[in-house]
Amino acid sequence: MSVDRSVGRKRLRLAVVLLATLAVAAGLLTTLGGISLRNVVTVGYVNRSIEMATPIALAAIGGLYAEKSGVFNIGLEGLMIIGAFTAAASLFFFGGTSPTQGHVWLAILVSVVATTLLTVLFAVLLIRYKADQIVAGLGVWFVALGFAPFGAALVWGSRSSPGLTSIHNVTVPYLSDIPVVGRIVFSQSPLVLLTALVVVVSWVVLYRTRYGYWIQAAGESPEALDTAGINVNRVRYASVIFSGAMAGLGGAVLLAHAGNFVGTGSTMVNGRGWIGIVAYLFGNYNPIGAAAAALLFGGLDMLNIQFQTLGIQLPARLINLLPYVIVIVVLTLWGKTRSPSALGDPYESEH
Repeated sequence: MSVDRSVGRKRLRLAVVLLATLAVAAGLLTTLGGISLRNVVTVGYVNRSIEMATPIALAAIGGLYAEKSGVFNIGLEGLMIIGAFTAAASLFFFGGTSPTQGHVWLAILVSVVATTLLTVLFAVLLIRYKADQIVAGLGVWFVALGFAPFGAALVWGSRSSPGLTSIHNVTVPYLSDIPVVGRIVFSQSPLVLLTALVVVVSWVVLYRTRYGYWIQAAGESPEALDTAGINVNRVRYASVIFSGAMAGLGGAVLLAHAGNFVGTGSTMVNGRGWIGIVAYLFGNYNPIGAAAAALLFGGLDMLNIQFQTLGIQLPARLINLLPYVIVIVVLTLWGKTRSPSALGDPYESEH
């Protein structure tokens, strides 16, 4: 009971600090820029923030499933890069520079299949051959950083693709005409709706099904799970492979919303896989909490564009640092998140 009260106090303190931070930021905008918060938080800004949050949320959910089972998948960023590139290349292969919406969905499917197959190899390396999880994950990232721009140069003669196409919103007649809410809820990307479904189903599976309890036991007490007759490594294989599929889907969703692949710099993924890891830590390994954190980071990510639209003269690099500043503040106030007891420990069955 005392633990619950302590967690509740931490959450309340965190909420107060975040609200105070937002209030101060709003006050500064009004005082220094003469711009009200209503002009900043527009329907368009909210929709763009939700779209930017979806890839982060998908990667976060995949990562938390792997970590809950006892495996730290630090390769989320690399898998997202491969997912984005594979989706773009498939989209170009199927439809050239004028693909249809059907081609978009097919490209997303190909991307998920490709990253899932790659994650199978990654999982074997981690679980069967007991490779160092940090080193192997960083290896996936480095390979993706080199492979995606190189593949883009082979396909398009450039590190970035030409303009392809983006996913179209699903609009519900009449309901979409409701002020504010209608344009956010009833005229939305189907990939946002898919992500919302994934979040809910992931929470139900993890906390309300027998298999979810197995995943948690694999990370907390693999010996007890093994004693109960459940193959620990099979549970871990499934969880890691699922994490790769979600990261690949996240990369494909990012591509489908953007409409073209960018392979320059750190690619169009641009750290979203790393932020996904922070999101599920921030969300305390809860899919709904991770999605909420992803929404926060998505909103901060879109502030730069919103400020430019409003003519607010602030350095772009300063705005881009906001998500990381918030992460530091949150983790400082929240304290250390308790990871699964057997995280990173290979398991050999005694049977």
